[in-house]
Amino acid sequence: PCPLCCPQLEGLCSFLQLSTCPEHLLVCFCGWLLALTPDLSYTSAAILAEQLFLRRVLSLTQPPSRHLMAALASFCSKYSQPFCRVLVAAVLREPGEGAEQTKLVCELVEECLEPDCVRLVLSQVLEVPLSEKLLPVVQAVLGRQVRGPPLSLQEVLPPELFDFLVLTLCRQAPAFATSLNYAKLVTAVLTMYQSQVS
Repeated sequence: PCPLCCPQLEGLCSFLQLSTCPEHLLVCFCGWLLALTPDLSYTSAAILAEQLFLRRVLSLTQPPSRHLMAALASFCSKYSQPFCRVLVAAVLREPGEGAEQTKLVCELVEECLEPDCVRLVLSQVLEVPLSEKLLPVVQAVLGRQVRGPPLSLQEVLPPELFDFLVLTLCRQAPAFATSLNYAKLVTAVLTMYQSQVS
């Protein structure tokens, strides 16, 4: 739909109470979305990602239910770019620990997202100040080499993104002097990309 339709879509989401509907119905709704032709526009998919998932994900205090995970995976399978721009970006900007949110993003990176969206997630991480909470997300991106759908080094990290990652890790090393997660991450980078690290 055109931009003028976006307020109508937001109003429809509010009228249907999609942000608070039972999670088993969320799975059904996402299945219906995937069957629509033509595909949703980027803007419409972004609005739906926000309405369907943002409040649920940001309020997680325990692992997501299987219904929520199924709905997330379903939506990601077709609309992963707007999903990452809306939901993953919000999780990365959220202050505080956000342990369940971080685990969820890691699982999506490892199991659901296509290579271009894995790169997008890493670039989003590198746009905000690196924190202890975000280190596992970077580790998950690197983990796509050994888990999930097999990817080549270039598919996951093109040279310019890899260089930015290394530069960020070097610049912020003093802040993580006592961090075990940081040490694991640096070790992983040195091990997996030893031919590219001078």
